[in-house]
Amino acid sequence: MNLKIRKLVTVVDETLTEMGHAVERPVRRAAAIAVIDNPYAGIYVEDLGALIDFGEELGKLLSERAVAALGVPGEKCESYGKAALVGVDGELEHAAALLHPKMGAPVRKTLGKGAALIPSSKKRGGPGQELDIPLGHKDAAFVRSHFDGMQVSINDAPRANEIMVAVAITTGGRPLPRVGGLKTTEIKGEDGLR
Repeated sequence: MNLKIRKLVTVVDETLTEMGHAVERPVRRAAAIAVIDNPYAGIYVEDLGALIDFGEELGKLLSERAVAALGVPGEKCESYGKAALVGVDGELEHAAALLHPKMGAPVRKTLGKGAALIPSSKKRGGPGQELDIPLGHKDAAFVRSHFDGMQVSINDAPRANEIMVAVAITTGGRPLPRVGGLKTTEIKGEDGLR
């Protein structure tokens, strides 16, 4: 079975000021999104192996597109996240098959590291629905300054027989963080937590 992509979209945002204060190091966030055909829309299938393999392909494609959009080497990126929005003829397990078994390895390879779990979300909906991509530091889950999210939508996706899959990557955490927690300068990056 071949991966069928109808549309690719890349969104970049850059925060320069927050609450009237200049952001010392502007934070850039990029989400690369693929709208794919769901081969299992409208039917129950026990073996979701094709979607699992598609997840690996999409992990590479989308992470490379997001990093390219940020204009920095993958090693300089700090946060990541992934999400999928399944059209109404699909099921949440289709999103899980794409996001979990194989997607993470190629994303981490693009970034040169990634000891922490990649935050993820999945939901079902129709065209234009918003998809929230959770974000967390790639090497240390306890870095509170990087607990964040990016919201994306595509006006004509997903159709009932499609899945919208997104990978988001950032150059930093929230602008002006001040709720404590592990600082990026304190990361050991050994266990994915600290």
